[in-house]
Amino acid sequence: MPTRPPTTAPVLSGFSYLRPLGSGGFADVYLYEQDLPRRQVAVKVLPPALADADVRRMFNAEADVLARLSAHPSILTVYQASVSADGRPYIVMEYCPTSLGERYRRERIPVAEALAVGIKVAGALETAHRIGLIHRDVKPSNILLTEFGVPVLSDFGIAASLTATGTDELFAMSVPWSAPEVIAERTAGSVASEVWGLGATVYSLLAGRSPFEREGAGQNTAEQLRRRIVRAGYVPTGRGDVPAALEDALATALRRDPGARFASAGEFAVALQAVQRGLGQPETPLEVAPSPWTPPGVDFSDSGLRGPVRASVAHPSARKRSAAPALGGRTAESGTPDPGPAVATRPAWPWLLVGVGATVLVVLAVVILHLWRVV
Repeated sequence: MPTRPPTTAPVLSGFSYLRPLGSGGFADVYLYEQDLPRRQVAVKVLPPALADADVRRMFNAEADVLARLSAHPSILTVYQASVSADGRPYIVMEYCPTSLGERYRRERIPVAEALAVGIKVAGALETAHRIGLIHRDVKPSNILLTEFGVPVLSDFGIAASLTATGTDELFAMSVPWSAPEVIAERTAGSVASEVWGLGATVYSLLAGRSPFEREGAGQNTAEQLRRRIVRAGYVPTGRGDVPAALEDALATALRRDPGARFASAGEFAVALQAVQRGLGQPETPLEVAPSPWTPPGVDFSDSGLRGPVRASVAHPSARKRSAAPALGGRTAESGTPDPGPAVATRPAWPWLLVGVGATVLVVLAVVILHLWRVV
């Protein structure tokens, strides 16, 4: 997608603009301070040039998906969504200072932390899958860290329904972390491809690179990565502190055949918990919403411009309407002349007599006053 010029932050009632946070292909993100309650928030804004029906549909779906899932402790919290005064849709979200995408290439992430992140995000994905939703873009940069260092899954901009079977499926992918069947466009997303994405993410946190990157200049073009992913030959992380059980779990999550991977994100999490027990580490809880919990579905076809509506309340008035509309007005329903309500008319002559009498009295008073002064 060609680079687009940056846009200015919108003026939002109740929020003070602070600075830009980032810009992507479909939206810009800014840091604001909310007036009440006082807190910093991230605001995702849809640029005017991209506000066509398809992009609005994805934007609306992201807001609705986050609203249904953000109660989960490992999913980014959304506070509100609306339309700015200049007509730009926006989503107000929890502000997270950093992401794992900014960390894994510059520092060695401990095995214990990578395992905990994998289990927490697996719980978020398992919860989404159980209500029929898939994320479709699981990767390190979409796992943010809250101000307390808690990992949360973000960016549901290309989320979709597991039951969608239309011919207008959007094939969106992040090549280093996308499954072979997504790269080959055999599916736009599935539970199996989500397991792959999570496995590739945990691998990246441990190895400091995506699973199919190779050392050396010119070895990791998009096309080279595509070919390696389609072949899906697993290469160990190369870290001496990564146990064999964890390498086996990652190899299973990254198998070329979707049917040979873990059957669910929850099953992958159980395998990671077993690695924790083998290392003598505390077991990270797998947090999944209970099965009876089923929030309202998401309408992925909604491309409307949703926002605040100015209320209009009918109230009685003592003011009289004109006898007839200007220019021979007609009713909207029938096109016939609208006579309007009947207004009683009064004769004008009594008012004229009162006016003349008052004038005569004033004149007489002036004459009498003048004569009195002369005498």
